[in-house]
Amino acid sequence: MNNKEYALIVAGGKGTRIKTKLPKQFLELKGKPILLHTIEVFYRYSEKIEIILVLPEDDFEIWEGICKKFNFDKSIILQKGGETRFQSVKNGLSKIEGPGLVAIHDGVRPLVSEDIIGASFHLAAVHQSAVAAVRLKDSIRMTDQDNTKAVDRSRFRLIQTPQTFDIALIKQAYEMKEDLSLTDDASVAEKSGHVISLFEGSYENIKITTPEDLIIAEALLYSKSL
Repeated sequence: MNNKEYALIVAGGKGTRIKTKLPKQFLELKGKPILLHTIEVFYRYSEKIEIILVLPEDDFEIWEGICKKFNFDKSIILQKGGETRFQSVKNGLSKIEGPGLVAIHDGVRPLVSEDIIGASFHLAAVHQSAVAAVRLKDSIRMTDQDNTKAVDRSRFRLIQTPQTFDIALIKQAYEMKEDLSLTDDASVAEKSGHVISLFEGSYENIKITTPEDLIIAEALLYSKSL
């Protein structure tokens, strides 16, 4: 199978939960911005991959400064984001022409591995979708206003990115009217009538959202370099 491969990196975070003025994707881990770590993993997976980076327009200048500072000269397609993640992904997909596969990935998941990226493309080529997910480690309970109830955790998964799709399928899905209850690409595809295929992700593939995530990610990056 010779499907053309794209990565659509969504990086529209503002850093509110991490309590910084600088958008979290530009914070440094081990001396390098989080977003740059993320993008470099995709290039380690394949030098031929085409990357679309979706950023708020106000952040273009920051990204250009990072490229100069770190001598990053890869030919990335830069696209303006929207007010919501849904709009940002749709904007990014508009930059892709023709058939192939696209891995949609959070810019603040810098610890994704080449193996996971490769697995997502391989499985999406067969099943039209491949979404990284991990099993729950902790017990969970379902709550309402007054009561809680234990739930069988084996029936649930924590969803990660990459979420990789046949391009025609995911473009068609994003033609729907935006629904704020749909929080990821798999939800959008599923609501459009498509079956979602999961594969085993990694507990290291964390999304950097809160201050403690930065500490964990830094430790994981250093452990990989030992």
